[in-house]
Amino acid sequence: MTATVPTIRWGILGTGKIAKAFATALKDTPDAVLTAVASRRVDSATAFAGEYGSHELTKSHGSYQALADDPDVDAIYVATPHPMHRENALMCLNAGKAVLVEKAFTINRREAEEIVALARAKKLFAMEAMWTRFHPSLLEAKRIIASGEIGTVATIQADLGFYSDAGPEHRLFNPALGGGALLDLGIYPLSIAAYFLGPVASVKAAGQLGPTGVDVQSSFVLTHENGGLSSCNTSLLARTPVECTICGSKGFIRLHSRFHNTQDLTVELNDGSRRTVNTPRIGNGYAHEIIEVNRCLREGLLESPVMPLDETVALMGVLDDIRRQIGVVYDADRAA
Repeated sequence: MTATVPTIRWGILGTGKIAKAFATALKDTPDAVLTAVASRRVDSATAFAGEYGSHELTKSHGSYQALADDPDVDAIYVATPHPMHRENALMCLNAGKAVLVEKAFTINRREAEEIVALARAKKLFAMEAMWTRFHPSLLEAKRIIASGEIGTVATIQADLGFYSDAGPEHRLFNPALGGGALLDLGIYPLSIAAYFLGPVASVKAAGQLGPTGVDVQSSFVLTHENGGLSSCNTSLLARTPVECTICGSKGFIRLHSRFHNTQDLTVELNDGSRRTVNTPRIGNGYAHEIIEVNRCLREGLLESPVMPLDETVALMGVLDDIRRQIGVVYDADRAA
């Protein structure tokens, strides 16, 4: 007789755009259900539950604390703006819930260390929601590299940028909401570079600040501990190709636009040969990270080996270093 796989009961903290994408993916995820949603206003939570869950089965909470305390929830997806991640994640962990925290994980490394320390002290699962890590395209690129087809990987180029004319109060430009290209977009090229080239030893950065004091674009070069180099760009002033190219001694792999959610990659070798690989994903792509969290919870793991907590903390430290070099300071940095 086949053993029954326990359904993971999810709660979503926040009702913004990213929360809606996550809730949509939950419907595509086997053995997972949206049990509850929380907003600062119960009518907002009720409307969200009605659209993405079920009026009968999905509870609506008018406070984040009520969701954290809900006994019918196993894991909570924290989908609030960056500056709220620390407070929200600590609240959920203190209530005994596993957490998946939207990236960037926090505003700075100090806050990330607090969340990780509490998760480990309470023996609860925690992970940064770097959904790209779990996509079939990245797994295929990893497999190709391991096969030796492109030789020894030495350098990576990655970019993510789009033009935004949002006002200064918008989360992209508002320092009180953790605005700037780096935390919102730059985390993607940074994370993918570390995924393929390993830990970062040092970084050199240049950036352009906007009227509100946050970065509107930046470029940074990473030196990895294995000697590899990666070049990363992010912008809110221009549409960039949004590609990632992984270059080795025998050829390169290009993850096509938008690399962080692509289904297509190209392998081109020194002999001139070229082939394209299609790697279909589930739905909008977020289901893959949910499947990983569900797997970890069922197996009793406290973190994912694909997106480990120590790496999240280290990459938050790299982001801190970049911000120091380009001159971006948030209130959370002053509170340290």
